[in-house]
Amino acid sequence: MQPGSTRELAHPDAADFVLTDVLFALSDPARLEITRRLAEGPLEVAACQPTGGDLPKSTLSHHLKTLREAGVVRNDPHGRQRYVSLRRDDLEQRFPGLLAAVLRAAPTGE
Repeated sequence: MQPGSTRELAHPDAADFVLTDVLFALSDPARLEITRRLAEGPLEVAACQPTGGDLPKSTLSHHLKTLREAGVVRNDPHGRQRYVSLRRDDLEQRFPGLLAAVLRAAPTGE
């Protein structure tokens, strides 16, 4: 693969989601805010920045990686950009009601 080319990232199958991994990913206020924003629809990676402060690019990348590896989000190439979307249906299939309960109970405006 050439440097700078778009590559697919690994995403776990819904059957392989681990509850403690999902809960850990959602336990960080910045990751929870990203998830809340994604509940409204997919976003370009640059637009995933949580409100209330600017995160360094490396920190945002770490948060998105943690969410992706837990199965909370999907990060897909789209031309020269990447779009991040919430894996709501997969999470609902594996852990019914969990995402809705977490988003409902979480404070807003971190």
